[in-house]
This record gives sequence, structure tokens and C-alpha cells, in this order.
Amino acid sequence: MLTITEALYDQIVAHARADHPDEACGVVAGPEGGGRPERFIPMLNAARSPTFYEFDSADLLKLYRELDERDEEPVIIYHSHTATEAYPSRTDISYANEPGAHYVLVSTADTDGAGPFQFRSFRIVDGEVTEEDIKVVEAY
Repeated sequence: MLTITEALYDQIVAHARADHPDEACGVVAGPEGGGRPERFIPMLNAARSPTFYEFDSADLLKLYRELDERDEEPVIIYHSHTATEAYPSRTDISYANEPGAHYVLVSTADTDGAGPFQFRSFRIVDGEVTEEDIKVVEAY
């Protein structure tokens, strides 16, 4: 289960909406080994595409150095889908290389009639996708 604060949830959704019609992407870091998302880090979609996201390699290198310096790890890796449901694509699955991370997808398309966006979380390990429950809390 992913437990996330309302503030982080809102920041991820706001980033997805702000970058629409392009896919948004980013990371939420937390203390190494703790599994608790704490620090919101929006990233630039270097692909600037409505159907694909890509972290800029220089930004990614800078991010991982910063995480190392702060004894943090990527707890959530998120991106948006602008025209499809919030479910990992084959490309998303092939790029998932953090087995301990929660992969959050936000769809900015109303694909299920439930409203203007979906917010879903998955674990992706060795190409296997497992959806998990999300608990939104006021604070930790």
C-alpha cells in the first residue's frame, strides 16, 4: 500500500494538469530504507510529448547525486497519461528499474467516466505489474 500525504497527492495532480497536454513526470523522495514519500521533485519531460515521457539524463544524474547526498531514495516515480487510463504501458514497464518504488500514474483524461483524472499506484518488479491501494493522509 502507498501511504501519501494530501499535500503530495495534490502536488502530483497539479503537476500533471499543468503539463497537460504533455506528460508530466517526477519523483517523490524519502529517507533511505524508510519507504515514506516526503520530498516532491517535479522533473522536466525531456521528450515534451503527450504520449511519452523521458527524464533528461543530466537532470537524472543530478537527482541521483542529490539523493545520495541526502541519504534519500526515490519512493514514488510518477508520470501522467494524457489520453489513456492510468495504467503502465509496455514502455513504462520496460523502463521501471526501481523495484522498491511505487509507480504512480495520473491520467488527465476522463477514461472511465469517474471524473477528470485517475490517480493509481503500482509496483513493477521484473516486468510484473501489481496495482496497490493508496491511502491519502493529512500528515504522517
